Amino acid sequence: MNALALIAKTQSLIASGDIVAAEAALVELADEEGDHALLVVLEQLPPKDILAVIREYDNSKESVINLLVTPALFARAVVIEKQYKDLSRTHLRGMVNSVIFREGADPVEFLTAIGELEGGSEALADYFTEKWSRIEAFARSGTFDSVEDDGEILSETALLASAYTKPRVEEDEIADQDWMQLAWLLRHECQDLFIEMLLVLRAKARAHDLGLGEEFETEEDDDRVETSDTDRGKATPAVLDALDADEESAI
Repeated sequence: MNALALIAKTQSLIASGDIVAAEAALVELADEEGDHALLVVLEQLPPKDILAVIREYDNSKESVINLLVTPALFARAVVIEKQYKDLSRTHLRGMVNSVIFREGADPVEFLTAIGELEGGSEALADYFTEKWSRIEAFARSGTFDSVEDDGEILSETALLASAYTKPRVEEDEIADQDWMQLAWLLRHECQDLFIEMLLVLRAKARAHDLGLGEEFETEEDDDRVETSDTDRGKATPAVLDALDADEESAI
């Protein structure tokens, strides 16, 4: 099957909600014609279709798509993930961890690509939503040890002043291929993006304290859609329509 035919088939399967079959078609191409052929197809798929496949991360198996997606393609998918109304952020964290910490990848290259896009810092703030207090502690003390944390909220000026300080913990001490390692990389390798992400995270926390909760985000992203079907490896037409509407502004 040539590239154009496979692209059409993949998009048709995704549009019908059959993400499993769409991924299988892409994997079959890699098996038969090699990784380069798959990468050529991925580069021609819309970000929303790549997202529909890679967000269904299953840590019990490796996905060839997750192993091959480039930083630029991944970043474009990450910034539109918010359209899936996944309040637990389970899919977002799973796909981010599986891609940027994959063997042989440069996590900083992926983080940089995300940070360069509008909505990148917001996507990273969503990733850390449940860890806000721990991220604040890390910003203040340089460690994840709450015993050393005095609870002070650093001003933006103080954050900038401390951005390039020597790490108090080394990366290999917290190399969990999860949120702590990601936070460490942001603070010590992508300082400006770390501060920008933290300021967004604070805004979300303030909204929560005011009782706005998810309404804080919904006011801006009122075309979010429910994802009960996508949690089972499907994508409903409503999900895909919302991604279509948001994709152009995201890229």
